[in-house]
Amino acid sequence: MNPKLIPASELTPKYNIPTGFRAKCDKRHLLLGQERVVEAFQLSQQLPSQHLYIADFTGIERNLFIDALISLSNDKEPQFLAAAKADSAEIDLQWHKHPAPKNVGVIAEKSNSFCYLSGNIRRIDLLGKTIVNDKISEYKNGAFAENHTVFISIESLLEKEGIWSLLIDTLDTGYYRVSSTLEQVPLNCKIVLVGPIGLYNHLRIQDERFNRHFPLLGEVNNEVDLLAYPESDYALWLDALAESLSVKLSKSALEALFTYSSSLVEHQQRLSLASSELVQVLAQIKALSSSTTIDQIDVIKTLEFKKRRHNLSEVYSAQNFDDKFITLPTDGGMVGQVNGLTVIDTGDYSYGEPARITCTTHYGDGEVADIERKSELGGNIHAKGMMILSSCLYRIFGRDAPLHLNANIVFEQSYQEIDGDSASVAEFCCLLSAISESPILQNIAVTGALDQFGNVQAIGGVNEKITGFFNLCNRRKLTGSQGVIIPKANVKQINLPTEIVDAVKNGLFSLFQVDHVDQVIEILMQQPAGVADEDNDFPEKTLYGQVQKRLNELAGEFEAEPTLFERLVTMLKLNRD
Repeated sequence: MNPKLIPASELTPKYNIPTGFRAKCDKRHLLLGQERVVEAFQLSQQLPSQHLYIADFTGIERNLFIDALISLSNDKEPQFLAAAKADSAEIDLQWHKHPAPKNVGVIAEKSNSFCYLSGNIRRIDLLGKTIVNDKISEYKNGAFAENHTVFISIESLLEKEGIWSLLIDTLDTGYYRVSSTLEQVPLNCKIVLVGPIGLYNHLRIQDERFNRHFPLLGEVNNEVDLLAYPESDYALWLDALAESLSVKLSKSALEALFTYSSSLVEHQQRLSLASSELVQVLAQIKALSSSTTIDQIDVIKTLEFKKRRHNLSEVYSAQNFDDKFITLPTDGGMVGQVNGLTVIDTGDYSYGEPARITCTTHYGDGEVADIERKSELGGNIHAKGMMILSSCLYRIFGRDAPLHLNANIVFEQSYQEIDGDSASVAEFCCLLSAISESPILQNIAVTGALDQFGNVQAIGGVNEKITGFFNLCNRRKLTGSQGVIIPKANVKQINLPTEIVDAVKNGLFSLFQVDHVDQVIEILMQQPAGVADEDNDFPEKTLYGQVQKRLNELAGEFEAEPTLFERLVTMLKLNRD
């Protein structure tokens, strides 16, 4: 199990950006990777009584997305709402495809393809209203009468219970009444609700009528896989976003935007479809560059400016380390102490922060105590990670007998809730170090989630964690011995700043990929972990051998060294004999 260094060539994504002339983009290119939604929308247009729910996500630009979706449908012919007197002298309102014949009065004309309603939605926005002038009632169209397809924000709709009930009642009866002076109007449009998947699931459980009227679901994809779509398709998607702002993207700008998009989804082969995020960035680039053509320098400058507007918490954190308010050595070796890695999320910005994890051991009944949990600063997932850690320890050393040892593990100088299992590998190594009294290198930080068999599993925030430890080491001066251990499964997610890539390329910083905790031990403690023989005994000159020896001593399997008095008594007995 030899750990592997990650070469600098794997620290950033590589893309085949189109060169030369690019095809002209249009609205349809904004639907890249959205086959589910397109198919559901087209099907809904063919089914008169079945309406659609589009499950999107926070980062999408809804207006652009809806506009692109409508561009796929054929132009609808105008329809006319007309009133005619039946034989019973009652007035009947019906929709017609052609202007009304004689003796039939036209009340409204449906000529718009679609509209999107959000925010403060009122009854008159949906149904319209009647205006009385000189005892003559005139109908002013609402969204239902004016548009062939009505898109409605589900969040806005549910803010007013009466509006939600109005919509469902209208779908139930197929009619709506605007006022007492106008007969009931037939519903003649498609309803498309737009909102998060969570609300869709909630409504399916809570409202039976919702299930009946909205059986069609189209889920919006938030990322595109480059194994399924070529880079040229994504370039056209970016071009379409830029065109909405009346700007053009150069090839160098595309390269920078591809890299930024990859960082949003944390994967080298996937790119973000968060159109709202990218439109905002493009608008900022346009404002800062004062040009209608964007290049790579404009993108990099704007992203750096954006980071500077949001990273004040990270700056204060760095000051605490530099002023030695937070103790965290990055050189030498220490027993029962390891440098773990955490991610601090401030809501609109996240960054990595190293954490000093320590462990002490003593004779006991085999409990590995989580101080974070006992002090109510540890979350449920962190507690689960600690239980897995204990299970892994017992799998190796406690198969035949209980362990006569207690341990206490803690994140030092941590004053907020800790959650997640990404520190479980670091905590396990820290525990073994404390038991065996073997030092751990402090110039290497580690992140990874442990399973019961010692495998190192993927974690989140790998780029923030690497960057956080690198920045600390860089401020203290890089020595070439510093580095970070990450799970092998996270290598595809690496997308690091140029500064770190150059440091790795020049041998000033190292990144290791591992898939088992034994590899971590070899790096952090500079000795083999050890392989058990048929009797489950480990070689003495391995870490597991040292741990096993110490556990056996605590269990009393080795005779204690005789005291001075006992040695004198033994000598006197021998002399008499």
